[in-house]
Amino acid sequence: MTRQERIILCILASLNFTHILDFIIMMPLSNYLIPYFKITAMQFSLLVASYSISAFISGLLIAMFIDRFDRKRSLLFAYTGFLVGTIACGFAPTYGLLLAARILAGLFGGIIGAQVLSIVADLFVYIRRGRAMGVVMSAFAAASILGVPLSLYLTNLFKFNWHVPFLLIGSLGILFVPLIIRFIPKMKDHIVTTGRTGSPFDALIIVWRVPAQRSALLFSGLLMMGHFLIIPFINPFIEFNKGFSKDIIPMIYLFGGIASFLGAILLGRISDKLGKLPIFMWSVFFSLFMVLIITRMPTVHFSVVLCFFAIWFVLGTSRAITAQAMISEVVKSEQRGSFMSVNGSVQQLGSGLAALAAGAIVFTEKSGKILNYSWVGYLSILVLLSSMILGYFVFRKIDKKQNKAVLENELLQEVI
Repeated sequence: MTRQERIILCILASLNFTHILDFIIMMPLSNYLIPYFKITAMQFSLLVASYSISAFISGLLIAMFIDRFDRKRSLLFAYTGFLVGTIACGFAPTYGLLLAARILAGLFGGIIGAQVLSIVADLFVYIRRGRAMGVVMSAFAAASILGVPLSLYLTNLFKFNWHVPFLLIGSLGILFVPLIIRFIPKMKDHIVTTGRTGSPFDALIIVWRVPAQRSALLFSGLLMMGHFLIIPFINPFIEFNKGFSKDIIPMIYLFGGIASFLGAILLGRISDKLGKLPIFMWSVFFSLFMVLIITRMPTVHFSVVLCFFAIWFVLGTSRAITAQAMISEVVKSEQRGSFMSVNGSVQQLGSGLAALAAGAIVFTEKSGKILNYSWVGYLSILVLLSSMILGYFVFRKIDKKQNKAVLENELLQEVI
């Protein structure tokens, strides 16, 4: 990997860090937002889902045009709009205005992820993509290691002021804008090879008509839904059901994030050698047991809780890295931007539906205790199993073909 490639990946990972942190910080803030606004579990779920649903809509709309523009400009436009929405969250005084700001942030945030993945897929061939995806996807781990614990710490430091994390994210994001302008190259090759002048709906129609792309999108949505079902109410469950203090809950994200970061780098490289699909299948299989343990957690010491979540974080990151690498291979470069935008939209829809489903299943007692959380876990297991089966049938030929190419390349290198 060249120095220029490392710089680009670091910048893309940093952008991922801020927009992922902006999304996931809502979940641990449930302990602050629910009592602050005096809202129900379902109203809180709407705050989480509003970002995802608006990102789903914007992703579909942008998919019709995105491959006609320079990827760098598209990324810069989306990131600027996202920062405006995030900073607006930091100044929102009421539930209604916070909901509106989340919708605004989601409209632009949903575009960022698709552009980041498109740039990585364009710059790195399949046999090198696992490692590159590992670097970019490690932003999720970094958000957990640094972002969430620091955000919650500052929230507690400023007298449980939940506005602080959003202002922190917005301020940090402003620093990354000059780096995008300076280091991300213009990417217009896909425009030259496209050469189409048809209807803007063609991008969506092409995705729908290609069976492999259609199946990959369904797989992507199911995987995201299965993962996010249990997330919105983890913090209330740990605090009010298991009795652990707000002060130590950030440690879950710290330890889980560290484990996830190390796992992302290691598993990205392993998947390039052993194949994305096998690593994905085993990751999903073991994660089923972790979902069951977390949602039906017995009374244990907090150190054991940290171990549970560390394993769960690693498995979740492993699923994401391998899945994104495989998904990006079902489409040609000239259509990759639009397809990844649709893919990002479907993922956002999956996470939004997951939040709404979790909010409809669980309910809170006056004490704050969460009920029916285990049923959310059962649903998560069912959805993850479905994604596992579908993924096997969708990607087995693609992964086998690419693994064969890797072996042939290695044999050629040995001969040379």
